Amino acid sequence: MIDIQHLYAGYDHDILHDLSFSVNKGEMFGVLGPNGSGKTTLLKALNGTLPIRGDVVIQGRPIRQMTAKETAREMAVLPQHHDVSFSTTVEQTVLIGRYPYQKGLFKQWTKEDYRIAEEVMEQTGVTRFRHQSLLSLSGGERQRVFLAQALAQKPGILLLDEPTNHLDFSYQKQMLDALKQWSLKDGLTVIAIFHDLNLASMYCDRLLLLDQGSIRALDEPEEVLEVGHLSEVYQSEIHVHAHPSFSKPFTNVVPSYQDQKPEAVISPDHLEVSESRVYYKSLRPLKCYSSAVLNPGFGWFEEFMNIQVDHSFRCEDPAGYLITEAERYGCQTYRTVGMMTAAKVTDASTVFVEKEDFTVLVVVTAGTGNAVDVVHNNRHMQEAVPGTINTWVFIDGHLSEQAFAQSLMTATEAKVKAVTDMDIKDPLSGTTATGTSTDSILIAGTQQGTVLEYGGTISSLGRAVGPAVYKASKEAIARYLDRKEEGI
Repeated sequence: MIDIQHLYAGYDHDILHDLSFSVNKGEMFGVLGPNGSGKTTLLKALNGTLPIRGDVVIQGRPIRQMTAKETAREMAVLPQHHDVSFSTTVEQTVLIGRYPYQKGLFKQWTKEDYRIAEEVMEQTGVTRFRHQSLLSLSGGERQRVFLAQALAQKPGILLLDEPTNHLDFSYQKQMLDALKQWSLKDGLTVIAIFHDLNLASMYCDRLLLLDQGSIRALDEPEEVLEVGHLSEVYQSEIHVHAHPSFSKPFTNVVPSYQDQKPEAVISPDHLEVSESRVYYKSLRPLKCYSSAVLNPGFGWFEEFMNIQVDHSFRCEDPAGYLITEAERYGCQTYRTVGMMTAAKVTDASTVFVEKEDFTVLVVVTAGTGNAVDVVHNNRHMQEAVPGTINTWVFIDGHLSEQAFAQSLMTATEAKVKAVTDMDIKDPLSGTTATGTSTDSILIAGTQQGTVLEYGGTISSLGRAVGPAVYKASKEAIARYLDRKEEGI
């Protein structure tokens, strides 16, 4: 669709240096880079408004051989800023986009021009403003009007300089959703400058990362949005993770300031055990991964509660129940991880391990009334019953993503070993149980101090977590069995 070969462009000196790349028909192509990297210069070079050396070829024709009207029929531009010094209505502004198709000495809008203007105003959500002055609109509303004007040209290529700059969140999504749909369904080629790396990642098929007028990276988002590229080009510490909902990279900048909250200290002194719950309050948020009922998965949390419920407890909305309980206790629900258990929480077992450069606190509540051998789990009915072995592992250290996963495995292996050594049986299969039907687990790190890269069974962290979980699990199960034997 558009082919760029050995492109040099600038004003009194070259800003772009020897750029060569192609953009395919129907592709949504994002241009990234810090201020001064040449992004806007590139768009001006592509639309023919800036002298260039090299070639820009559209549909097989060099742009330097095309008239202004011919270029406008192939390519429309939505700049970052618009000079609005005189009042026209929204409809009149959009109709200006039909100028490349006017013929003859006496130029008038045709029925086709009005039809297309109506179509693009509807697409961009500005129809209700059609008779209003452009000057009466907000910056975001004007941006959508100028997008409609560009679309009225019916171009094959649409160039956009920070298209979401003046739009609030909802309109950013609406505009980018619409652009993506037009690229997919109508074959519109979109070349857009982005400052928001995450929007570029979500919507673009490929990304071009410019660094001081040269190509630093050009590929799919997964390849371009890479820590090494971004940290060097933007001169900032940038982390890249998988997006939680889509197969796209997700970036975030790491601030350099230090907040005023006290350091998180993992200590049994922060643990409270009452007749109805086990509760832990951290001095600052901990990074957590859990299978909790309230706020499961990854997140940052300060309060942790394990609520005791009756053995006959059944609830269609367990998360809602825990929200109510958290609020009753005065917890901030968005900062709280919540679990529930049918075991007596007063029988919770705690093991605290102090190593030379990190500490570990393990808290386990346990009951084995719904014990299951995972190999024979098909004999059990699928039933929403409260979990009976809940394991908390708090670690004062900086865990990698790998350490979170490995610590989870280590803790689970230790729990299974404890259940096995306590000779807990699956009542339906008669075989040794591996846990209960709804066990929950939590791994939480302060993300400060010693970097703990690994959490496997023979790593330094694993050597602390495994024995601690094993000991706490055995103690909690033993207390449960003593109560059962005594009929309490």
